[in-house]
Amino acid sequence: MANSQPASAALPRYWTVPIGRAVVALVATAVITFNRDHSAAFGLLVFGGYALISGLLLIVASWRTLADARDRQLFVVQGFVGVLAGALALGFAGGGLGFFLYLVSVWGAVTGFLELYSGLRRRRAAPVGVSTRDWMSMGGLTAVLALAFLLLPPNTVVAVGLLGAYLAVFGIFLVIGGLSLKWAATDAPRPVAPVANESDSQ
Repeated sequence: MANSQPASAALPRYWTVPIGRAVVALVATAVITFNRDHSAAFGLLVFGGYALISGLLLIVASWRTLADARDRQLFVVQGFVGVLAGALALGFAGGGLGFFLYLVSVWGAVTGFLELYSGLRRRRAAPVGVSTRDWMSMGGLTAVLALAFLLLPPNTVVAVGLLGAYLAVFGIFLVIGGLSLKWAATDAPRPVAPVANESDSQ
C-alpha cells in the first residue's frame, strides 16, 4: 500500500514562518531589555502582545505553508491558544504577579506540548522537508519556561527577565532554523529534464 503521507511536511516557503516568529520574539525581547519597568503589568502587556501576534502568525502562515493536514491543525490550535492567552493578558493587564505566572505557565505548557508533539509525530511519519528537530527543541524550550514559571518564586523582576531571556533564545534559534530551511531549499538539486534519444527523432 502506498504511503499517504506527503514526501515533505511543508512547502518551500515554510522558512518564512520561523523567521516571522523570530522577529516577533526578538522585538518583544528588545522591549523588555530596554525598559526599566519590570512590573507584572508590564510583563503581561509584553507577553500579551507577543502571544497574540505570534498566534495570529501561526494560524495564517502555518495553514498556507504546511503540506500535511494534521500538522496544519496542530499549529492552528497552537496559534489559537496563543491568541487566547494574549487577549487575556492584554485584557487583564492589572491581574498581578500571580495571574502573570499562571497565564504564562498554562500557555507554555499547552503550546510547548503541541509543538513538541508535532515534531515527534513528523519524525515518525516522514522526517523530510521540515526540521523536526526545531519543532521538538522549541516545544521543549517552551515547556521548560512553563515549568520555570510554575516553580518561580513570586518576584516580578525575575519573572519578566526570565520571559525576556526565553524570547531571546527562542528568537535566535528560530532565525537559525529558518535560514537553514531556506538554504536547504535553495541548495536542493533541481530535476534534470530528460534528454531525447537520437534514435527517437529519426
